Amino acid sequence: MNGGIGLDRLSLNQATVKRLGLREAVELCVRHEIPAIGLWRDRVAEAGLAEAAAVVRASGLRVSSLCRGGFFTAADPDGRRAALTDNLAALTEAAELGTDTLVLVCGGLPPGQRDLGLARRMIADAIGSLVPRALALGVRLGIEALHPMFCADRCVISSLGEAVDLAVLFPADAVGVVVDTYHVWWDARLAGEIARAGRRIVSFQVCDWVLPLPADTLLGRGHLGDGCIDFGAVAAAVTAAGYDGDVEVEIFNADVWDAPPDQTAATVRERFAAALGGCAGVRSGGGGGPRRPA
Repeated sequence: MNGGIGLDRLSLNQATVKRLGLREAVELCVRHEIPAIGLWRDRVAEAGLAEAAAVVRASGLRVSSLCRGGFFTAADPDGRRAALTDNLAALTEAAELGTDTLVLVCGGLPPGQRDLGLARRMIADAIGSLVPRALALGVRLGIEALHPMFCADRCVISSLGEAVDLAVLFPADAVGVVVDTYHVWWDARLAGEIARAGRRIVSFQVCDWVLPLPADTLLGRGHLGDGCIDFGAVAAAVTAAGYDGDVEVEIFNADVWDAPPDQTAATVRERFAAALGGCAGVRSGGGGGPRRPA
């Protein structure tokens, strides 16, 4: 037994310090003794894949995940083929960067469509097409359920249960699920679905749900403790399910982005320790497996 999740498992998702380039974000993590980073493909592309991989390796940081793949629900076959090609490239990037997790935001309704079932079938078909490459590279596809308010435009997978239902159609070494507190905290079935996910949990992301929501609801996230999420309960369930990997702090918030990055990093560490460091019921994990070094 231990008292919670330690700072040795903290990862700073690059989106939390959106204004920084990759090298700057890596240097920030090193400066604040944050041992892992979640990378975004646009910043990797900006730096160049080989350079990005070299910078992270030299820093000693773990890469907890790469964001993001997905967006499989184009209205036309050419668009869907382009998405598949892009996701194959994303898998290669993840392997080069030294992470075993590619986070998927699967896509909303196809333009002009209202058929949720069709969109979900498109996603299942696309993930199936990616499985052989994922297995070959040792990179897991992490299906991320998004809050229902994003169903139309970003992701028709709106609950963790739906994500698990989809993931179990494929080998566990290739497809899993992401537990992001912002998107799933509201779900009355959450604890049971986390337990059902078990070793399918490939990433645990945390930030708070803050009211009032801004006009751009995507930016309604806050530092841990600023809102209404019970992090202890979610962390206890995720840990009991066997997940013992890195825990990413991923915050989309204009005020956080505008704050001095060193202030943000210090707040991330402080709030992580306060919210997760003493979580009642959190156990040392087993079965999640070690994170692959950067």
